[in-house]
Amino acid sequence: MTDHFWDPVKLSLEIAVVSGCIVLVLGLFIGKWMAKARFKGKAVMETIFLLPLVLPPTVVGFLLLVIFGKQSPIGQFIEWVFQQPVIFTWWAAVIAALIVAFPLMYQSAKTGFEGVDGDVEDAARVDGASSLQLFLFISIPLALRSIISGGILSFARALGEFGATLMFAGNIPGKTQTIPTAIYVAIDSGNMQMAWLWVLCMIGISFLMLVAVQLSKGKT
Repeated sequence: MTDHFWDPVKLSLEIAVVSGCIVLVLGLFIGKWMAKARFKGKAVMETIFLLPLVLPPTVVGFLLLVIFGKQSPIGQFIEWVFQQPVIFTWWAAVIAALIVAFPLMYQSAKTGFEGVDGDVEDAARVDGASSLQLFLFISIPLALRSIISGGILSFARALGEFGATLMFAGNIPGKTQTIPTAIYVAIDSGNMQMAWLWVLCMIGISFLMLVAVQLSKGKT
């Protein structure tokens, strides 16, 4: 019973950490670029970035199946390179979590970078700072609270992803079965004891994540 309980927990944390790290990097660079960029079609691109926030998880899962399926060029390329499709694998769960978590990181990072005083950045440029130095040592520290909040929220969102993961990665015990899918199966089979244990585990982790967000904003 111990292994049966901990396997989905460990898998969920692994998927959330990997997808969270990828989302953090993407959110930082894309958020910084979109905060300062001015170009035609920016509103459309930003809408696409935020779309997973409002789309039903099943729609996201369906689109992932179409994009990475065996009939798609991307799916065929992945299968040719790795000798297996990405669907119903650990990486499929990571991709699903990444897609649904990215908007939270992107929006927080962009908001943080928009709040950075342009005069401070201009002064650093005058002093000879390169674009990379400006990004790492000026922009990120000044937007750090928003970045931390976005990182924690996107991690929590990845941890709780259910619909897209179930459709795209499946529910394979020890391979793609996360806490949310394990709860679904436990309830469906009438195993309320295990369902309650996983529910309490998720509540505990989510509570800690939200506390961390509040602390990152300077609230108690």
